[in-house]
Amino acid sequence: MALSKWLMICGFVLFIVGLSMQFCPSLITWFGKLPGDIKIESGQTKVFIPVTSMIILSVVFTILINILKR
Repeated sequence: MALSKWLMICGFVLFIVGLSMQFCPSLITWFGKLPGDIKIESGQTKVFIPVTSMIILSVVFTILINILKR
């Protein structure tokens, strides 16, 4: 697939995500609050490692890319 088509698809996906974040922010409030996401707070230091959320995003993107390739 040509680069221009990939850029248009990525732009469309970003547009849809932006619309959902603007008008329905409650759809993504779960992100980063799943079991397995690591949150460490110690004094003034805060560390957040969204392990489970990133695994879910990876699976979703892998499925989408495989569907678009076919």
